[in-house]
Amino acid sequence: QVQLVESGGGLVQAGGSLRLSCAASGRTFSRNAMGWFRPAPGTERETVAAITWRSFNTYYADAVKGRFTISRDDATNTVYLQMNSLKPEDTAVYYCAVDGKALGSSWREPVGYDYWGQGTQVTVSS
Repeated sequence: QVQLVESGGGLVQAGGSLRLSCAASGRTFSRNAMGWFRPAPGTERETVAAITWRSFNTYYADAVKGRFTISRDDATNTVYLQMNSLKPEDTAVYYCAVDGKALGSSWREPVGYDYWGQGTQVTVSS
């Protein structure tokens, strides 16, 4: 069964950094988009960052652009989110997800994803 396990969250002061990891198991997702999401006003979840197969393309929310970097390691079926210059408004539960289909077209949106992790808490103190 497909399972996604996030790790790396924690408490950090504003301006600090964290690196989130999400390891997927149950199948290979080398050709599937992966992403990181968090709750947002007006919607259950917003896309923080997303990445296509072979890292050909990436997407970042405007609020995190220039501070966060998404990457993936297909050898380990893992997606990462490097978060630098963290702000208190970044505080949230961060969820990773994987598209259930290869080469999905809606990879920038939560609706494009099928498998979700349990979430990892990121808290940024001011």
